Amino acid sequence: MKIIEPHPDSESQLWLEATWGKIIGKVENMCDSIGADFPYASYHGKYNREQADWWTNGFWPGLLWLVYRETKDERLKEVAALTEARMDVVLYDFFPLHHDVGFMWSLSSVAQFKLLGHEDSRRRAMTAASHLAGRFNPAGQFIRAWNQPERVGWAIIDCMMNLPLLYWASEETKDPRFRHIARLHADTTLREFLRLDGSTHHIVCFDPETGERQEALGGQGYDPNSAWSRGTAWAIYGMALSARYTGDQRYIDAAKRSADFFLANLPDDGLPPWDFRAPWEEGMAMDSTASACAASGILELSLLVPSSESRMYHDAAEKLLRKLDERYTTWNDPHEEAILLFGTANSPRKTHVNVPIIYGDFFFAEAICKLRGIKDTFW
Repeated sequence: MKIIEPHPDSESQLWLEATWGKIIGKVENMCDSIGADFPYASYHGKYNREQADWWTNGFWPGLLWLVYRETKDERLKEVAALTEARMDVVLYDFFPLHHDVGFMWSLSSVAQFKLLGHEDSRRRAMTAASHLAGRFNPAGQFIRAWNQPERVGWAIIDCMMNLPLLYWASEETKDPRFRHIARLHADTTLREFLRLDGSTHHIVCFDPETGERQEALGGQGYDPNSAWSRGTAWAIYGMALSARYTGDQRYIDAAKRSADFFLANLPDDGLPPWDFRAPWEEGMAMDSTASACAASGILELSLLVPSSESRMYHDAAEKLLRKLDERYTTWNDPHEEAILLFGTANSPRKTHVNVPIIYGDFFFAEAICKLRGIKDTFW
């Protein structure tokens, strides 16, 4: 476990340790109430359950591994391992897998392998990486999103967070093919998704035969030219992770551009609207998960830039996390399983709007770990 120098401010350290203690308490209680299952969104204090193939199913074991890494609580290890094993039916029984296998198996299988050297976890992660590599379209140099026939040429910004599974697979096998695919997809994202101001499209459609770009779609954003806030967070973190694995300055610059856009458009309370360019209205969808993911990505970025910039990004992320902690956590609600309030999954479809979502909890906890000095991630 690599350690980075913590913030020298003693008040900051006291806040961090207090917050981390609250996270441990919440996760221990969640472990008892959720068990080896697939939580996604919380209603009336309780997380729902999804099927084994749902794209967010890595975040719960990932959250358990974050806490286990420091507490060595055997209950957390057992539940994380059982949750991972429950996804075997998806991995090996010909379910229609999708592009989000990185989300699913980086935070479950890669995490367990990194922490415990579990060979079954390594095998699962390599199987998932091979599937992800198989979705690559050489003509357009992108990884295909989803499985519907009409979407055969679609790619999405979210997939930047799946690329670490490919980078890891190359490092683990000493086979550069996985890394080549990841870099080609990242280059396509850099060219076709990211705008000069740092905002991003959610969906870009390509001709699957020729690879020619056809159009951008709004997807989970307000429209094709808007700025879906979680999409910006995916761009920040995804580009920073590609930069960490490759050292490519272009990815660092892209992460900086998106981070600067996110921070410049963030409301004072740290809670962004679901889309930075959506018309403001009372009671509109907000998205704390975008802030939690962006903060963790910005902390990743702070490790890649010169020291003259590093503290600026580090402090911006800490300030954002403190705002979330002060205003949008559930520490005072013993009846709420989740940690972070006001997440939104898909506003255009009115799916899980302004409710806790499991990946919000994960990214918040991961970012707090980073602030406390833990450099290693499961990505």
